[in-house]
Amino acid sequence: MKIAILTIGNELTSGKTQDTNSSFIARAMETQGWGISAMTSVGDDEGTIRDALDWLLARSSAVIVTGGLGPTADDITTAAIARAFGLGLVLDEKCLVHLQARFERLRIPWTENNAKQAVFPEGAETIFNPTGSAWGFAVKKNGKIVAVIPGVPSESRRMLPEGVIPLLRREFPDAAQYIETRVIKLFGISESSIDQTLKDVDFAGLGVCIGFYPNFPENRVELTVRTPDAAQAAARLEKAQAEVTRRLKKNIFGYGNDTIEVIVARLLTEKKLTLAVAESCTGGLICDRLTDVPGSSAFLNRGLVVYSNQAKTELLGVPEDVLKRYGAVSEETARLMAEGVRSRSGVDLGVAVTGIAGPSGGSDEKPVGTVFVALADGRRTLCEKCSSRWDRRRTKVFSSQQALRMLQQYLTEG
Repeated sequence: MKIAILTIGNELTSGKTQDTNSSFIARAMETQGWGISAMTSVGDDEGTIRDALDWLLARSSAVIVTGGLGPTADDITTAAIARAFGLGLVLDEKCLVHLQARFERLRIPWTENNAKQAVFPEGAETIFNPTGSAWGFAVKKNGKIVAVIPGVPSESRRMLPEGVIPLLRREFPDAAQYIETRVIKLFGISESSIDQTLKDVDFAGLGVCIGFYPNFPENRVELTVRTPDAAQAAARLEKAQAEVTRRLKKNIFGYGNDTIEVIVARLLTEKKLTLAVAESCTGGLICDRLTDVPGSSAFLNRGLVVYSNQAKTELLGVPEDVLKRYGAVSEETARLMAEGVRSRSGVDLGVAVTGIAGPSGGSDEKPVGTVFVALADGRRTLCEKCSSRWDRRRTKVFSSQQALRMLQQYLTEG
């Protein structure tokens, strides 16, 4: 079963609007076990739409189309597809009544051109729109399906799973497979090193496909199984995941959709520990990430951006002579920052980050990208030195990730 995707609109081909529908649809088709034969975008031109449909239908069982279903003159998708299939256009009274009632309920003035959204190719099956005014439709020819939905992402994201996928499953009942994916998230190791470490694993023999997906500052390994049997898929994935975990355990920080800030927040909440953070080069990014997690007030006491030496001394008690002797970016300063923010906040844990984000400020001894991360718990203080080779923004993100990873390891391993 191969699916093609056609997105329509001058705003796409001019670059004024980014096409997010194609990637969303492709991911949704993947979860059904259906492959994507091609994806293309065309402008609001009838001849181009017809040519694109011909090309895509020759390479697929179905084409999913988005865009061009509105009431304005440049919305020509319905008419173009009708003519391409040699079909007339008819008014759907049920859709029209629904549209008029919706406009009245929302107190939107009704204009006659809105009735255009209730016109469909003759014999088409309509696809209800639960969030907008433009309904979709599907037409069938020579055993192939063209399903059309609006280009507004919020509308297509509802109509695809609720209208299009059930339609395709009904029309192609033998094509669907059971597909399951496991996502393993890693930090502190490159994509090439992951591949090298796993080179001796026979994933094909396990019946599993493996993919490597960088998503800075982490890397993701995706294990995918396609099979008609759910239990068989789970068993294959367990074996494959065990092989990955055995080889890469020290770099794995999470699985599935969890982010490292969500994992750290969960651990702090479960252990009933409180936290304060002192940030220099990250400029508050660690706290920003933690406060994105609902309920973070249960553990996060405060965050201080101590960018200057004066702030490190006044707010955290870092002695001036330490800053002069070792520098603001040093293990000695990072340790004192973590201890100072913990003791002055009266919390269980203090975390601190100091570094050189660049592009200037580095030296031979401490090049741009040098970062120190420290964690104090009142009994001991841990410190790590790491190096970032990226630009200023990526160095900040990398450093915040390093701090959260240190927290996670402390909370899980002690």
